[in-house]
Amino acid sequence: MRCVILDDYQDVARTYAAWDSLDGIEVTSVTEHLGQEALVRALDGAEIVVAMRERTPFPAAVLERLPALKLLITTGMRNASIDLAAAERLGITVCGTPSSPHPPVELTWALIHALTRHLLTEATSDTWQRTVGSDLHGRTLGLLGLGKIGSRVAAVGQAFGMDVIAWSPHLTAERAEPVGVRAVDKATLFETSDIVSLHLVLSESTRHIVGHADMAAMKPTAHLVNTSRAGLVDTEALVAHLGSGTIAGAGLDVYDVEPLPADDVLRHLPNVVATPHLGYVTEDNYRRFYGGAVEDIAAWLAGDPIRRLAPKSD
Repeated sequence: MRCVILDDYQDVARTYAAWDSLDGIEVTSVTEHLGQEALVRALDGAEIVVAMRERTPFPAAVLERLPALKLLITTGMRNASIDLAAAERLGITVCGTPSSPHPPVELTWALIHALTRHLLTEATSDTWQRTVGSDLHGRTLGLLGLGKIGSRVAAVGQAFGMDVIAWSPHLTAERAEPVGVRAVDKATLFETSDIVSLHLVLSESTRHIVGHADMAAMKPTAHLVNTSRAGLVDTEALVAHLGSGTIAGAGLDVYDVEPLPADDVLRHLPNVVATPHLGYVTEDNYRRFYGGAVEDIAAWLAGDPIRRLAPKSD
């Protein structure tokens, strides 16, 4: 039986779990991102596939071309790029894995520091001290989303002495107050925040929830940080505001197209810190992802799948 691990860019997946504990399973990994046709060829005859987050989409049109596929594992417990209804129709079991909320929190703050203290400029300059950084203490951190990641980002902001405010479509004061955060309306968040950081789930109702008018309302000294999902932001509007200086800069870890093309404008704007979707890429998380994948395979082989993902019922 053949198992293929996708998008293993660093070629490390097989070092983070006991794959050899799976008797009779031939495990191979793909270290480059594959387009649809190359993907179908690479997975020909594979009964088990391990997908890394949402790097590779599995719409019905792809799943229908993989007749051997029986078990599809996604790292984490949510993957909007898998057509779960099609998988169920085709008899493909879909399972998730454990994950940690801490790595994206840490990267969020890495981006914030890189922006506010001009770390890339200073680290690559031949001149000793070129910039003057902006402070965090006493400034306002605005969070779109106050779930398990957003609330942890809030706690770090509070440790820096920031005033933390938050908004989301369903956030209430009763939910925000216990974690020391003020719930505000959306307009207030964009008008008053020095850092705006996104921590929402992408859905049809949240797609482009940050648009032109929101960014136009931001302070010209404010930064926008997105380690969540690119679709939350109108990228065309973001590029326009970054280019015109309406906002000071952006820290981005997610993009409409990934891997981000080499000639994409977001790679070249001087007020953007762009990382290659590293939010979840840490040693501990990879042990959780791939260790969980091995557990999923073992349970499925034993006839008792765990952490199954099913389509939402109407």
